[in-house]
Amino acid sequence: MRTLEYVIPSEYDGKKVLYFLKGKAGLSSRMIRSLKLVENGFLLNGEHTRTIEILHEGDMLTVNIPEDEMDEGLTEYDGADFGDLEILYEDDDIIAVNKPPMLAVHPTHNHQGDTLANLIAGYLQSKGKKAKFRAVGRLDKGTSGIVICALNAFAAYRLQGNIEKTYYALTEGVYEGEGSIDAPIYRPDPIKSVRTVDERGDFALTHYTALGSGTLPDGTEASFLKINIETGRTHQIRVHFAHLGTPLIGDTMYGKKRDDICHQALHCGHAELLQPFTNCKIILDAPLPQDITEIICNIYKYEEN
Repeated sequence: MRTLEYVIPSEYDGKKVLYFLKGKAGLSSRMIRSLKLVENGFLLNGEHTRTIEILHEGDMLTVNIPEDEMDEGLTEYDGADFGDLEILYEDDDIIAVNKPPMLAVHPTHNHQGDTLANLIAGYLQSKGKKAKFRAVGRLDKGTSGIVICALNAFAAYRLQGNIEKTYYALTEGVYEGEGSIDAPIYRPDPIKSVRTVDERGDFALTHYTALGSGTLPDGTEASFLKINIETGRTHQIRVHFAHLGTPLIGDTMYGKKRDDICHQALHCGHAELLQPFTNCKIILDAPLPQDITEIICNIYKYEEN
């Protein structure tokens, strides 16, 4: 059980409980409806209350959020070694990990029991915690870095759209300075996951800063970029740079296969968020995977020769 307690300020004097819950408390309509069914879900000055009751300045409003039931359909990762789970941050409401590039986040037709969801489910079970798997913003298989999971519905609601992420990528071509890519992203075939830039698509905006560029030993010009996105479209970064003729290094869907990396060179390396219950700022950093680091080193080694 997670408990939120609020002393009612003067601006909510004479307002309904519902008004405060949706406003100051920041609860979704769905959560409010579900908590109405929970015994002592809402207490006003220690007594059960309805959402239509009137508040007065100085009242104490308590919200009790029950623990989740485990997702029975989510089995523990077969043969999991939780020492391989690189946990960046953990509390009662959030767990953040550095996902390896080739680990899928959610179970799919091709991945059953061998995903980050299964791994975290098993880890939480080993600690006696009950929580559904709620990744707040997923990463593609082949993309590494920070994945933040909410451990209850309130945390998930508060975090959605409120996490600032910084990505790092290796692209083909030479980039200098800063720039933005404003191009709509469209899914031409609903059966296939591939996306493209098309005026029929959804608005998508990507910002980048060049951190360095050079030539790989095979003659490929490459740039190392820091990237921030204002929209979270599927494959957004990959599609945008492919559209400019500079696909991500190693991206076999939008670029070409390479021998020195088996996935797209894209990594979520930095994230900032507020703890959903305390509003304390949390800053997370995840180191680049070894294969991306080695390609960056090869760029500079080749340039020195």
